Amino acid sequence: MKLLRFSTDGQAPRLGKLVGDQVIDLSAAMPDSGGSMRRLLQQLPQLRGTLETVDGAAYPLSQVRLAAPIDDPQKFLAIGMNYNAHAEEAEKGGIPRPKSQSWFNKQVSCIAGPYDDIVIPKASDQVDYEAELGYVIGTRCRHVAPEQALSVIAGYLVCNDVSARDWQFRSPTFTLGKSFDTHGPIGPWITTSDEVADPHALELWLTLNGEERQRTLTGDMIYGIAEQIAYLSTVMTLEPGDVIATGTPANVGIATGTFMKPGDVVRVEATGLGAIENRFVAE
Repeated sequence: MKLLRFSTDGQAPRLGKLVGDQVIDLSAAMPDSGGSMRRLLQQLPQLRGTLETVDGAAYPLSQVRLAAPIDDPQKFLAIGMNYNAHAEEAEKGGIPRPKSQSWFNKQVSCIAGPYDDIVIPKASDQVDYEAELGYVIGTRCRHVAPEQALSVIAGYLVCNDVSARDWQFRSPTFTLGKSFDTHGPIGPWITTSDEVADPHALELWLTLNGEERQRTLTGDMIYGIAEQIAYLSTVMTLEPGDVIATGTPANVGIATGTFMKPGDVVRVEATGLGAIENRFVAE
C-alpha cells in the first residue's frame, strides 16, 4: 500500500491510500485518527486487512493536496556521510570520513509536505539539498538484531535533508543546521515495506531546476539499513512513526559552491516510491 495524508477544499489533512491515480479516503477505517499517520502505524498490523479493502470516497490524485505523510513522529534521525561517493567528495573538501555511524537529529518541526515551499532563512546564505531514501519505523523496538531489522520497518519514502551549511558547521553538532522550519520535506507517501523487495537496490536521484545533480543506487550505502537499525536501537527505543533518513550521495551543492536561491525547484525521486518537488522561497 501507499499510505498518505491529503486534503481537499482547504480541509484538515486526513488519511488515505493511493490506488492507481486515485486517493482513497481511509477515514472510515480509522474514524478517530485525527489524521495522524503515527496512530495508524501503531495499529497497522491489526488494521492492514481493513485498510486494503476499505471502500472510502475516491479523489483523483491531481485534485488533492498531499501533506507530509507523517507530521507527528517522535523522532526524525539522519545519518551523515553514508554513501561512499559522498564520503570521498567530503574528504576532498577536508572533512574526514567518520570511523563509525554518524547520526544527528532533524527536529520534527522541520517536516514539510512533498510539494510545500522550502524557506531560505534570512540567517543563512548556504542552504543546500540532499536527496535521501527514508524509512518509517512500524514496530516499537530495542536491541534489534541486524537479521531482524528490516521487519520493524513500516515503509519507505523520499526525503530531502535540506541543510543550512553555515549553521551546520558552526557548532559541534549538526542539529541546528539541519532543523530550520520547512527543511525536512518528505513523501509523497509511505510505500509499505511489502512493496519494496530490496531497499538497497533502488535508484535515487535529484534535479535542480530540471538539471540532474545527484544520482545513485542505494547499494552504495556504507552502512546498510539493517546495520543502522541495530546501531540506533542499541541506544534508544524506536517507535512507530519514527522517520530515519539514510544519507545522501555525491554532488551536494556545497561541493560545487551551489546554494539555493529563491525560485529554485528541487525534485527528489526514488524507484517505485514517487517524487517530492519543492520550490525555495525567501523568508
